[in-house]
Amino acid sequence: MIGFILADIRRHKGGTIAILLLVAFAVALAVSVTLQERALRLGSARAANAFDLVIGAAGSETQLVLSSVFLQAAPLPLMEGAVLQRLAADPRVAFAAPIGFGDSFAGYPLVGTSTALVAHLSPQLQEGAGFRQEGDAVIGSAVDLSIGAVIKPMHGTAEEGGHTHTGLAYAVVGRMKPTGTPWDRAILVPIQAVWELHGMGHDKAGHEEAGHEETGHAEAGHAGGEDEHSANATAPIDEDWAEHSAGVPAVLVKPKTIADAYKLRQEYRSGTTLAVFPGEVLTRLYATLGDAKILLMAVAIGTQVLIAAALLLVTIMHVGQRRRQIGALRAFGASRTVVFRIVWLQLFAISLAGILIGFGLGYLVSDVIGGIVSRQNGFTMPVTFARGDLVFAASVTAFAAVLAVVPAVLAYRQSPAAALKG
Repeated sequence: MIGFILADIRRHKGGTIAILLLVAFAVALAVSVTLQERALRLGSARAANAFDLVIGAAGSETQLVLSSVFLQAAPLPLMEGAVLQRLAADPRVAFAAPIGFGDSFAGYPLVGTSTALVAHLSPQLQEGAGFRQEGDAVIGSAVDLSIGAVIKPMHGTAEEGGHTHTGLAYAVVGRMKPTGTPWDRAILVPIQAVWELHGMGHDKAGHEEAGHEETGHAEAGHAGGEDEHSANATAPIDEDWAEHSAGVPAVLVKPKTIADAYKLRQEYRSGTTLAVFPGEVLTRLYATLGDAKILLMAVAIGTQVLIAAALLLVTIMHVGQRRRQIGALRAFGASRTVVFRIVWLQLFAISLAGILIGFGLGYLVSDVIGGIVSRQNGFTMPVTFARGDLVFAASVTAFAAVLAVVPAVLAYRQSPAAALKG
C-alpha cells in the first residue's frame, strides 16, 4: 500500500506540491502570530525585570516606562532635583539612579546616569572600568565601539536634524556584559557631565528649568543653546545627590525590600510625581497585545478555513479524476476498505507533511522578525514553542485527518463497474 501511494504521489507531483504549500502557509501564519506575540511578551518582561521601580514627573505611565526602561525617545516632563535628593537619602532605598536622555552617537542612545546603575546592570564589566571622571563612557555589549573610542554627543539624532555638542567628548572606558535589554545598545555617561553640558551643573541645583517640560530630546533639561556650556572631562565623579542635583525625567529606584517598594510607589504617586512598577505597566500593554493577537488569530483561522475548503474541493476533484484507477483497483480485487485507506492515507500524509513544514516555516519567520526587532530595540526576543503549541498541532492534525475522510468516503462508495464505465 505504501509503495502504491508513493508511486501515485510521484505521478501527481504538481497537485501534491500545491496541497503541501497551501497547508504549510496556512499553518505558518498561525504559528508565526503565536510565536511573535509570545516572544514579545517574554523579551519585554525580561527587560523590565532589571528595574523594580521607576519614578518620574506626573504624566503617562506607559511613556515613562517606554522611555526609561526601553529607551524609546520621547518628551518627558522633568522632576525637580529635590526628588532625587530625597530618594538618595531615603533609608528604604538601596540606590536611586537618575537618568537623562535625548543625545545620541552613531545611532546609539546616550544616557546620563550614575555608577550605581552601571553596577546594577553589569556587576562585572566585560572589559575596561566604570566611570571615574566626567569624560568617561561605559557602553552596552551591542555597541560597535572599542575601548578608547571618542564619542562626540549629538543632540537628538542625525535623522531629526540634530547637531553635535562641542562642549565635551567622551572616551569609552568600559563595556558591560550582555543584559538582554535595550541597555545593550546604550552609551552610559555620568549624569554630572550631562547636567553641565546643558547648563545645569552642580552650582545650579535650584535651576529654574528643573520643573519645565524641556525633555524628550533634551538630556535632563535642555532649553536650547547648549553649545555655550562645557563640561570638564577630567573632573572627578561626584554623586552626592544630597548636595546637588538638577532636574531629571526619571529615576530608577532599587528598594531594599518588597514592602519598601510598595510604600515608595504609594508615596511618590502624588500630584507632581509618578511611581510605577514596570511589570504592571507591561501587563496592561499585554492586554492590548492580547486583543491584537485575537484579531490576527481570527484572520489566520479564517484563512485556514478558506484553505481547507479549497483543499476539500481540490481533493474531491482529484478523486473524480482517478475514477478509472479506483475502478481498476476494485476490479483486481481491492476491497472498499483498502481503497478508503489508500485515499485517506495519501491525503493525510500530504497534509501532515504540510503541517510540519508550516511549523518550521512559522518558526523561521518568527526568528527572523525577532532578530530584526532585537537589533532595532535592543532587547532579546526568545522564539520558543510551548505546551499550547502541541495542542494546536494536535488539533490541526486531527482536522486534517477528518478532512481527508471526505474524499476517501467518495472513493469508498464508488462501484467498480461505474468507475470503469466513467
